[in-house]
Amino acid sequence: MSDKPNLKHNYGTIDKDYGAFLATRPETEDGPIYMVNLMKYHEVAQYSDDTAPSSKPISGREADDRYNPASILSRLGASIIFAGDVVGNADGPEDWDRIAVVRYPTRKSFIEMQSRKDFGEKHVHKAAGMKRTIIVCCRPEDLSLDTRERPKPSDGQFLTMVVRRNTDNQTAFNAIPNATNFSAEGTIIGDGRKWQTVQFANTPTPDAYMKIVTSLAPHVASGDAFVVGINASLNAITQ
Repeated sequence: MSDKPNLKHNYGTIDKDYGAFLATRPETEDGPIYMVNLMKYHEVAQYSDDTAPSSKPISGREADDRYNPASILSRLGASIIFAGDVVGNADGPEDWDRIAVVRYPTRKSFIEMQSRKDFGEKHVHKAAGMKRTIIVCCRPEDLSLDTRERPKPSDGQFLTMVVRRNTDNQTAFNAIPNATNFSAEGTIIGDGRKWQTVQFANTPTPDAYMKIVTSLAPHVASGDAFVVGINASLNAITQ
């Protein structure tokens, strides 16, 4: 009997073609990849009868906290380099609760994690807690990020993240001066939309966040961007 876990979930659709691309990169074409996770939680975690950790209901966020795969990521040579709670959504009802960015040493290591027994045991909590998620797979414009160390937790730093599709990358990058820019290689899980760019900008005040929201609004069609204000607890991206 195989130890490979059966990862059941209802929080998004997997792009199987891109998954095959990740799994089959030759060593000369592989290397670090950044998985940008946009997360929306169930109000109450949706465990099945055989996976519920206790009879007491918990929130989707609490279930995701139980999922926390940091120890497994460490064994793979991967690390969480950004994490934060969303405090502002500028795209109507498509709101998000938490953002995390994981840097994997290779594309294959991301695929390999899915077949680990210890990951499968934790994944039941993610499946129960997550209402929907998008994972955009990226490479940074600034290649020094590939060797930047995992940050120490902080008391909070306000940033703005912009995720766009149907855009020319350089046009998107020019729209937000001094942002840390990523080009999307693929969207491994989501709702069928494919995203092109992810940007992080230091915006120390809500007014600075709203300035970005206002500046982008005339140039972005509905459903083509997320402009998210984040209170970051880990940040190795813009520091």
